[in-house]
Amino acid sequence: MVQSSPELRRTLGVGDAVLIGLGSMIGAGIFAALGPAARAAGSGLLLGLAVAAVVAYCNAMSSARLAALYPASGGTYVYGRERLGVFWGYLAGWSFVVGKTASCAAMALTVGAYVWPTHAHAVAVTAVVVLTAVNYGGMQKSAWLTRAIVAVVLAVLASVVVGCLGSDVSDAGRLGIGLSSGAGGVLEAAGLLFFAFAGYARIATLGEEVRDPAHTIPRAIPLALGIALVVYAAVAVAVLSVLGSAGLGLAPAPLVDAVRAAGLPGLVPVVRVGAAVAALGSLLALILGVSRTTLAMARDRHLPGALATVHPRFRVPHRAELAVGVMVAALAATVDVRGAIGFSSFGVLAYYAVANASAWTLSSAPASRVVPVLGLLGCVTLAFALPGRSVVVGAAVLAVGAAAYGVRLWAASR
Repeated sequence: MVQSSPELRRTLGVGDAVLIGLGSMIGAGIFAALGPAARAAGSGLLLGLAVAAVVAYCNAMSSARLAALYPASGGTYVYGRERLGVFWGYLAGWSFVVGKTASCAAMALTVGAYVWPTHAHAVAVTAVVVLTAVNYGGMQKSAWLTRAIVAVVLAVLASVVVGCLGSDVSDAGRLGIGLSSGAGGVLEAAGLLFFAFAGYARIATLGEEVRDPAHTIPRAIPLALGIALVVYAAVAVAVLSVLGSAGLGLAPAPLVDAVRAAGLPGLVPVVRVGAAVAALGSLLALILGVSRTTLAMARDRHLPGALATVHPRFRVPHRAELAVGVMVAALAATVDVRGAIGFSSFGVLAYYAVANASAWTLSSAPASRVVPVLGLLGCVTLAFALPGRSVVVGAAVLAVGAAAYGVRLWAASR
């Protein structure tokens, strides 16, 4: 039997919550996701970004309404459990924990690839250990580090936008919007770009550490999403104006290639540092989110009950954080999971599909159900528009989780 634990400490105001959301969204995705999205969508890249933003907005509004009612750690795991039933909450939590654990390792390896490519795995493990220690020390330390990371990344992205748009090779004609890869290509790009928008969920999963959550969370989520959308749109336009959709689709490091093509070689190391710092920010926020969902699932015995304890001094779920840190470090040390973006997108879209379905139950008024319905349809559409391998692997992981849930029920009934 698990002993009672202190409650988590509510220290985050609106500003801190927005910064944590930005630290999740304005991360390594903007440095890497534009290339694969441009390959998928061609001239429809900006359309794909717009579709991803609309789906993200619907998800954000549904999440904000639910978080105001259920300000507990776990996010959609809690909402699904309370509104749809235990199984749907469990499935949302399962898809989040498994998918985001792989994403954590991918972000850690991104840090290693930029900082010391020949020793990427060692750097990745070090980054995981350091950030797990920061999170262990309390939410306020994590918020301070996130402030610094967001400031650095925004400064780097601003330099890319100004440098590219102000260069002699910038051409507005390269921004022409079309459907060179068809509607399917636009939807695939939207699914890939959605990965970069998904960080606002971190605000909801930290519900027990937010002051006045009924007021703070509904304000922080749309603010963080709106700022991220403006930043992403500006960066996409700037890079497209220099490389065009064809050149962007072939670029292994889109922002680095863009500043080089703009005749600004001095910005190349700055962008590389910015990418590493952004990956650290994403990794920090991901570990926070996964550990809080792990805490919520452990409280309900879907995961070992020992993971539900809260540190008496730091008021953080220290055992959950250590367990997540160990799993991520093991993956980062042994496996190259940089191709996990598609699988992670599938898991995140499944997670938000449950969030929208949960929000649909909040009111019977047709007007109140428009956003959840659009969000649910958008999540399902983008999930199955992802590359085939991502869909197969993602569906298989969800099936394994459902089977595990069934086995657990069967064992409990005997």
